[in-house]
Parts: sequence; C-alpha cells; structure tokens
Amino acid sequence: MRILRKSSDLPKRSLWSRIKDVALMDVGVLARGGVDAGSLERLEELLLEADIGVPTTLRLVADVERLATLGKVRSQDQFLAALREGLVDALTSGKSDPALTLSSGRPSVVLVVGVNGAGKTTFIGKLAAHLRAQGKTIMVAAGDTFRAGAVDQLRVWAERTGAEFVGATAGADPAAVAFDAIDAAVARNVDVLIVDTAGRLHTSDGLMTELKKVARVISKRLPDAPHETLLVLDGTIGQNAVQQAKTFAAAVPVSGLVVTKLDGTAKGGVVVAVHEAVNLPVKFVGVGEQSDDLLPFDASDFAGELLGAE
Repeated sequence: MRILRKSSDLPKRSLWSRIKDVALMDVGVLARGGVDAGSLERLEELLLEADIGVPTTLRLVADVERLATLGKVRSQDQFLAALREGLVDALTSGKSDPALTLSSGRPSVVLVVGVNGAGKTTFIGKLAAHLRAQGKTIMVAAGDTFRAGAVDQLRVWAERTGAEFVGATAGADPAAVAFDAIDAAVARNVDVLIVDTAGRLHTSDGLMTELKKVARVISKRLPDAPHETLLVLDGTIGQNAVQQAKTFAAAVPVSGLVVTKLDGTAKGGVVVAVHEAVNLPVKFVGVGEQSDDLLPFDASDFAGELLGAE
C-alpha cells in the first residue's frame, strides 16, 4: 500500500523527477564533483515546496553539496540515496520510536487529541481495529461531548471493530467521562482504553486548559496514565500542522504523532517538519477511510514514498 497519494493521482512529476530535471544538473557535472549554486537553490525550493521544513531542507542541501564536493555523489542513484538517507536520518533523530507504548498492567490508556477535522474519531476506530487484530480487548470512551454526532460516530466504530463502548451525554464534563471510563475499563479488565477528546483549535486557551484537566484527572485515577497521548494532525494542511503540534505539546505531555489524510496529498514532507519541530515520534499514518488504512510508521518506507522515486 502506498503511503502518499496513489501514482495515478499524483501531479505528472514526482518530487524526485522534479529534482532530477531541475536541480540535479547533468550526470557529467556530478561526475566532476561540481554542484552549481543555482541548482542547489532550486533543490532547496523544491524541498521547501514539499513541506519538509527549513531546518531539514538546509541540512539536506548542505549534505548534497558536501558529498558532491567529496566525489561521493556522482550519479543520479547516489544522489537519490543521499536524499533518502538524509530524510531517514531526520525522521529517526531524537525521539523516534514508532512503537505504541502500553502498560504492563491493565488497562493501558491512550488519550487522543487534536484540532477539529483532523480525523481523531476515525483514527480511534482504526486504532481499535489495529489492536483488536493483535488479540487485545479494547474499550473506547466518547470524551467528545460537544460535537454533534461524535458520540454516535464513535459508537459505530466500536461496533464495527468489536470494541466495548462508554458513551456520554451531550455537554458532559470530558474529564468526568474519562474518569468513569477508567473505572469501567478496570472493572471489565480490558487491555486498552482509548479516550476521545473534543477537537479544539490550538489557539483556544479555554479549551486547551480543559484538555489539561482531562489529562490530569486520568493521571490521578490511574498512576502513570495516560500511557500514550497521541496528537492527530491533518497531513493536508502543510506547515500549519507544525504550529498545532507545538501548541498541543506545550499544553499536554504528547508522546506521539499521528498524521492522517496522507492519501489526499502529494506533499507529505510535513511529517518530517513536525517531527523535527517538536521532537516526538510519528507513530501512525492514515492513508484512507477503511479500518485497515492505518499504517505503523516506517521512516525508510516513508522517505521513499515522499521522494516518489520508481
């Protein structure tokens, strides 16, 4: 399964083809160990257009120039390998373990946060299916008590995936919902409790304060919980996702990132930019609407898909 938009939907030229055509120069120039300034500038522009972000882009361009000068990039294959290796290095630097952290006891608590429209509820359904396929018992809690239909949407996902469900009335205190859900998960001895939260703009101080309360109540009810706090980001919004990630990470102890809707964009470089901006691991990427369209993150596979090389 492709991570980014399928090739039939991509622009006529992938990122790699544009780099080859515009920034790579000809193989003869590379073979002589030269890189002209104009080509490096255009390479920088193309990487920035792909939403890779300024720090990683500058590092990639500098590495290409250095390797070419040393005579280590003398062909298109070597050039592609250098870019891919640089992207993998960026994605595996700092906190980068994509494995989901679960408690040795029961239940493990996964808190899911993010802005409106990022795809939190759909992600929860997919995560429930993913964990159920591993033989785990799952409970989902409808902590989004504000959005019309959110509780019903989550209930449908619970039924579809075979997860237990804890609902809530409209306008109920989200922290109280989370507290009661932990009680229910303990009583029923489930493996993993996934707690939904209302989508909130990262610029809303009041809602971010409420989110802090939810996390605080969870930790009081169950020591060391939540064991994961996953921030769901919309992969189609580009660099706006970076600011969202910074704000949420400052408000609550986010432990991992989930980037959704990557099937709807050819510019998935924001995954690199967000990871670098907040030093958090990417845990999953969403590539569709079906329950199996959730992929555990693999840096090498993603780097290859991002470049779009054949």
